Amino acid sequence: MHYPAMLLLLLPGGAEAFRICAFNGQRLTLSKAAREHVMDTFVRILARCDIMVLQEVVDASGSAISLLLRELNRFDGSGFYSVLSSPSLGRSTYMEKYVYVYRSHKTQILDSYVYEDTDDLFAREPFVAQFTFPSKVLPSLVLVPLHTTPKAVEKELNALYDVFLDVSQHWQSQDMILLGDFNADCASLPKKRLGELVLRTQAGFQWVIGDEEDTTVRASTRCAYDRVVLHGGRCQSLLRSAAAFNFPRSFGLTEEEALNISDHYPVEVELNRAAPGLPPLGLAALLLLLLLLLPRLGLVA
Repeated sequence: MHYPAMLLLLLPGGAEAFRICAFNGQRLTLSKAAREHVMDTFVRILARCDIMVLQEVVDASGSAISLLLRELNRFDGSGFYSVLSSPSLGRSTYMEKYVYVYRSHKTQILDSYVYEDTDDLFAREPFVAQFTFPSKVLPSLVLVPLHTTPKAVEKELNALYDVFLDVSQHWQSQDMILLGDFNADCASLPKKRLGELVLRTQAGFQWVIGDEEDTTVRASTRCAYDRVVLHGGRCQSLLRSAAAFNFPRSFGLTEEEALNISDHYPVEVELNRAAPGLPPLGLAALLLLLLLLLPRLGLVA
């Protein structure tokens, strides 16, 4: 192991966080992805995440995602990325995909399936995936993405509870993250109706992107459309932080420039990988460990 890597592992909190993201790419097509400034910004957003769930990918051939993956692996030398894509989903000629982009040296796909929507409740039924997770507390984690249609937000979000039950039975696990562009605010779902959702009234669901969060790019809107919901004691115990990522501010983009990428912010959740309640190394203990390890690493005379 190299010296910097050893130092990182010894520092309090070092190499502990694992970031999971969801981003509505706003009709991500090949022609859109091929625009240099769009590609550059997408790559910088994706490189922040260990797992990213892209939504509104309108890419039947898969060419846009192939291009994005190529540029991402050129950009980020911290490890190789892989993708898992759903089939095209929708009720008409307009179809979308859910696409997972993940660091394959940190996590692997264990299994995945498209939820069987026998009653046609979803415009784009969830594409559920089970990942390995680098934690002794939680060795695997399930992600359940959903991009609702604004015309049926309440119906789809209530049906998402049925997906939760199906997934729980399918993999015998209740540790999961429900995430995506739920359209769960403003005109699409007023606050009163939001509070009446099954995912709000049933115990155990932790909405970590708050109702007052703004997940939209336009200055004229302030809506918490995009959400992350945690379920399961082990998953919730590892929560470090959750927020929308204001990429225009971070990357110095004007609103007009940002809207060429998307009208949504990505939402992100960070999970600790270590057991909760583990005290950080004190400075004296850290120095002692370094003194013991440096001779073995051949870094002292």
